Amino acid sequence: MMRASKRMRRATFHRLAPHGLTPSQGRALDTLAWSGGQGIRLNQLAERLRIAPRSATTVVDALEAAGLVTRSPDPDDRRATLLKLTESGDAAVAQIAAVRREVAEEFFGPVSAADRVSLLHLLRVAEESYELAHPHHHGPHAHPHP
Repeated sequence: MMRASKRMRRATFHRLAPHGLTPSQGRALDTLAWSGGQGIRLNQLAERLRIAPRSATTVVDALEAAGLVTRSPDPDDRRATLLKLTESGDAAVAQIAAVRREVAEEFFGPVSAADRVSLLHLLRVAEESYELAHPHHHGPHAHPHP
């Protein structure tokens, strides 16, 4: 599973590289998309990506320079800044999702529909069992991936 995931991730970002997106930037865009348009603070982004705030700043600086992210004052705390996707950022998230679907279709294309259903079922059973046995491993930072 890890090898398949790694290969699909590598293929996805290889295809996105000509568009100027790095894996870190893609993950940050995904995380911002999951914020539901409300925006999140830089420290929250860093925490969700499990990276140092300084590294998150570097990623956000590049995304802002590319016109994919904006910084704006947090209405609840004027000392804080909220990060939000721009229209171009939303389009980049959609592009990443489309490339992921293409890569997944290529990877799983040779697998029959019935076997795909079985595989998905087995993965869901394993995930649900794990979550029941380890309730502390899911929470505010966990989010489903389409």
